[in-house]
Amino acid sequence: MDPAKILERARAVVRLNIEALEALDRNLNGSLVRACEVILSRPGYVVVTGMGKSGHIGGKIAATLASTGTNAFFVHPAEMSHGDLGMLRRDCTLLAISNSGESRELRDPLTFCQRNDIPTVGITQRKGSLLDRMSEVTLLMPTVAEACPNGLAPTTSTLMTLALGDALAMALMDERGFSAEDFGLHHPGGALGMKLQTVREWMGDNHAPPATVAAGAPFSEVVASITEGRKGAVAVLAADGRLAGMVTDGDVRRAFARDVTALVADDIMSPHPITVSPDARMSDAIDLIAANKIGNLFVVEAGRPVAIIHVSELIQAGYVA
Repeated sequence: MDPAKILERARAVVRLNIEALEALDRNLNGSLVRACEVILSRPGYVVVTGMGKSGHIGGKIAATLASTGTNAFFVHPAEMSHGDLGMLRRDCTLLAISNSGESRELRDPLTFCQRNDIPTVGITQRKGSLLDRMSEVTLLMPTVAEACPNGLAPTTSTLMTLALGDALAMALMDERGFSAEDFGLHHPGGALGMKLQTVREWMGDNHAPPATVAAGAPFSEVVASITEGRKGAVAVLAADGRLAGMVTDGDVRRAFARDVTALVADDIMSPHPITVSPDARMSDAIDLIAANKIGNLFVVEAGRPVAIIHVSELIQAGYVA
């Protein structure tokens, strides 16, 4: 093995991919706009299909479309010839992918779509190919060399297809006005989905209220409430029940430098603590904790504390690393 040769080959592949994407960027034109118009005009699903490596890329494109506001799913073209053409309803759009544009497995779905007035958006590298001729709109990719040393394995072509699919999905997302909240509804799982949920959703129906004390509560009661609440902090309430301040376990430790026998909550609290609304996204709450380097964040509604978020809970739940 020659490490220098291996690294040079890897860098050459990356450079070819960069050049391919730059060529794709220069090649984008009104066909992408027309493809968006066709898809947006159809109430049904976008059915994505492709054979081999194009099929693998098509599956990812379908998933991206579905998660960003364009209902879509992938169907293997060979399965279409054996009954799955029934998934192509008259209100659908077919998004067909073939680098050569001549994949024989695409012939049946393309013919079916033409017979039933179902528009096809084709992605191919070959102008005049079967896919190009049978598509209402063709997203024609530039002709570039594959990164494979034999010029055979799909490499740069699949990367361009993936990028073109992402471009189409994001353009459609913009046109639909698909928001971060909408994305959260489609993506409730994982760390990303958790950050997009609201603080109220994080609290749930059975969240425990935060530990509280009155502003005039003696020091011993403050310590007891922090211990009982197990969040490292207690909310200090004004006479009307609104949040006046907070006392953390750090405030308690610092208070021991003084005569604690006469201290009350109001003497050691931090007034006007940083808070978050129940309707804020969890990502906003996490940003507040990180930006202010705090361990606790009170959730306040109508001026009253209804929950407390502790950074250890976020770590345990996977919201932050």
